[in-house]
Amino acid sequence: MTTAIGRPSTRSSSGVERYTLRIAVTDSLVIIWAVIGAQLVRFGTTTADMDGPTTSAFGLDYAMVSGILVVLWLLALRLHNAYDPRLFGHGPEEYRAVATATVRLFATLAIVSYLFKLELARGFLLVALPFGLAGLFIARWIWRKWLGVQRADGRLCDAMIVVGDRGHLAGLVAALRNVPEAGYTVVAACCSEGTDPIGGVPVVGSEEQAAQVAERLGVDVVACSGSRLGTEGLRRLGWELEGTGIGLVLAPGMTQVAGPRILTRPVAGLPLLHVEAPTFSGPKRAVKTTFDVLGALAIGLILSPLLIVVAVLVARDGGAPFYTQTRVGQGGKPFLMWKFRSMVPNADTVLPAGVNDGAGPLYKLKADPRITPLGRVLRRTSIDELPQLWNVLRGEMSLVGPRPPLASEVEKYEQDVYRRLLVKPGMTGLWQVSGRSDLPWDDAVRLDLYYVENWNLVADL
Repeated sequence: MTTAIGRPSTRSSSGVERYTLRIAVTDSLVIIWAVIGAQLVRFGTTTADMDGPTTSAFGLDYAMVSGILVVLWLLALRLHNAYDPRLFGHGPEEYRAVATATVRLFATLAIVSYLFKLELARGFLLVALPFGLAGLFIARWIWRKWLGVQRADGRLCDAMIVVGDRGHLAGLVAALRNVPEAGYTVVAACCSEGTDPIGGVPVVGSEEQAAQVAERLGVDVVACSGSRLGTEGLRRLGWELEGTGIGLVLAPGMTQVAGPRILTRPVAGLPLLHVEAPTFSGPKRAVKTTFDVLGALAIGLILSPLLIVVAVLVARDGGAPFYTQTRVGQGGKPFLMWKFRSMVPNADTVLPAGVNDGAGPLYKLKADPRITPLGRVLRRTSIDELPQLWNVLRGEMSLVGPRPPLASEVEKYEQDVYRRLLVKPGMTGLWQVSGRSDLPWDDAVRLDLYYVENWNLVADL
């Protein structure tokens, strides 16, 4: 991240518009493909099928209905903010907007079909809905990966100045630096507690000078965290930024609480933030369990040829193809975790000398001589973890969650870290996709605890 004052890596409005246009065009192609596919599956290529003419109760040809559905689908995405640039690149909100728009549209379609006895459900609902939604998710994911690469190189980013006290700003700068795909480049800070740089970011003015500094530097966003401006000061800052095209972001001190747990309720002009307690049981957990079982079955069936080939290759390498190890699961209950063997037989009895490369209580050697050549490939691609689908089916693990620790690691946990054991361990999780074991232990714990308290099905997907 640059520490120079200015905006050498900010996105231009034309860049954002081009990216949004690409998303819209891709969505249109996916939706047209899904709707036309549904029509062909239901009615074929002729104008009539075995059940009768392909016209609705209103006398409309189903080709026209397909066209109307495409337009309504795209309009629903627009109305549910699926093209809001603030959602691009990071977090589940972009996917949630796509899912909400799609499900609501088809729920309405199902009700209309039932009320007017239309032959829509069997085609559009059973084909266009699942395949269209899956296609939209995949397309958005591909574009998000592309955008992440661009932002990691400093392109298509918003230039930001941060405003507040040094303690809050240090955490905010570090958090934004760790997530470049969010698209924020912090170029300066406004702080009334000295002029020393904060996390490598220069302090260029006081909190009261934030609006003037933002206009002078030509930034895109002003972010306030722990500001001493107070209610009136923040309101005045918002007024000063009106008409400048500069956005205002408030970063509350509740940094580990996700949006779905926060409800804003205005009372007498005062916005009150209601924070819901974390959910560890009940219907939501039942949905997650169902998702885990069905997902593990589907993944296992799809990848069964790969699993057989890998098992044969590992067995030819000498020894059993599978390796089991006792890990600590939900509530501290031990269980046997399955993996493809990636080390030489009897590796547990030979502990090589070397410096521990793992973070915190984790033990890991990056150049472990016990790992076989095939094992290195399996570990690098995480294929060695696939047998844990069996643990998921047994109810010992989840598809997504904190990784299951060893008992020796749990013994070294501090009190707060025990909250990782409130949920089932996962085959993958927020920590793994954010840096694996290369992350510092404090960051790994922070990500795991964030997931434990703020999990939701869209984020899991």
